[in-house]
Amino acid sequence: MRNKKRHKRSRVIGLTVVGVTALAVGGGALLMTDNDASAARQSAGQRQTSARAAMTVKCPDAATRLSSVPQQARPTVDKELATMDSQVADAYQRLAARGAGADQDWVRTRVLEPLTAQRRGALNRIGNEMDRVSSRPSGLGTLAPCTVQEAPPAATPAGAAPAAGTAAPAAPAAGAPPQSGPVRADFVDIRKVRPNVKNPRTRANASRGTFSSRCGRNENKHFNSDNVIVAPGVSNGAHHMHDYVGNRDTGAFSTNDGLAAAGTTCTNGDRSTHYWPVLRLQDGTKEVDADQPGGGTEGNIGRILRPATASITFRGSAVSKVVEMPRFLRIITGDAKSFTNGTANANASWSCTGFENRQLKDKYPLCPKGSKVVRTFAFQSCWDGKNTDSANHRTHVAFADAKGTCPSGFKAIPQLIQRITYKVAPGSLFAVDSFPEQLHKPVTDHGDFINVMSNSLMRKAVKCINTARRCG
Repeated sequence: MRNKKRHKRSRVIGLTVVGVTALAVGGGALLMTDNDASAARQSAGQRQTSARAAMTVKCPDAATRLSSVPQQARPTVDKELATMDSQVADAYQRLAARGAGADQDWVRTRVLEPLTAQRRGALNRIGNEMDRVSSRPSGLGTLAPCTVQEAPPAATPAGAAPAAGTAAPAAPAAGAPPQSGPVRADFVDIRKVRPNVKNPRTRANASRGTFSSRCGRNENKHFNSDNVIVAPGVSNGAHHMHDYVGNRDTGAFSTNDGLAAAGTTCTNGDRSTHYWPVLRLQDGTKEVDADQPGGGTEGNIGRILRPATASITFRGSAVSKVVEMPRFLRIITGDAKSFTNGTANANASWSCTGFENRQLKDKYPLCPKGSKVVRTFAFQSCWDGKNTDSANHRTHVAFADAKGTCPSGFKAIPQLIQRITYKVAPGSLFAVDSFPEQLHKPVTDHGDFINVMSNSLMRKAVKCINTARRCG
């Protein structure tokens, strides 16, 4: 957004209700969401009730729009952005609790108008804080209004049935919004997906090595619903539970000094922090966080699955040598709000072992017997050479293009690959934790990373990668 010292009244721009196109990663098969078959088996009255009960709140994502925030203003801005996330979550809970009774007038007067007023107040405080140290961004007022977006009703995946002796999915905790997802259209048989992975051609000056940190599978049960990158200093800033490996100190109130002094689960002494939303099995099990924020009170229910494997690997560039990452570099890949934001920043890939030449962007895979569910996060591998973070946590890093080349002004750094696998019985219902209003859509999956390697370990990693060795 452009900064202007004089702030003019902004015109409110209405948002349209849109669906999310299901797109396989890598330019492969286009997978369109199809609810017609199940809808045809419902009466008109049932369809109307389901549609009303399956609405979610859609708001402009102010965090991604604020690409330039002065460093002095960031603590206040980050807290206000976290407040806005809570406002949306609360509005969604009111909407979901109302269910079939949520007619247009009720939605407008009880959900959207109060939410818009709350957001306008938070955006005004953001503008005032930025104006105090620099200049107020133009267009903040356009980010206040929200609308609703319809989603298909919750159902078991196509072809799925509960395993013998498995209980029906548990009811949400008291006061929690109804479980809204996953839905039938969120799943696809991996065997029906065409191979779609394309890798850039390796050139003569490529950095062909890899460096791995062995950090375990979160055996020490390090969980929280914080996000120290996006919402530092805010408890439950993510509104969904994260799995952590690596640094043992990672939480909302972690500092660089604290991370540097903390212990680690990595066997090579790497103190970097790695985290991602937990995956839950919808088998009726009441998890320990069933009555807690970030868990059951925000619609994240079911048994948390421990990964079967969790690998942390850094690889090189297809076209050049790589340079060292700066210490405390922060990178987020994917978008936790992709269901309502759109898929521009979505980047997680879903697949099955034995089928990893077929990657899905916004579908959960149904894997055959003996095959594990795979989540892969391939992080941005280009750095602006100056900043360890940016206001929207995106513009200081970038992806290489299809040929493997970084944008002008960016340098190639080791590319982090987080790969997590899970043992899931064929046909079982599972879902990734999400913000309540994101409805557990697979497209909202994301990975987070803070580089806390020592300088000497980073030098070792880069040398290994640039000399085409496999280390770690």
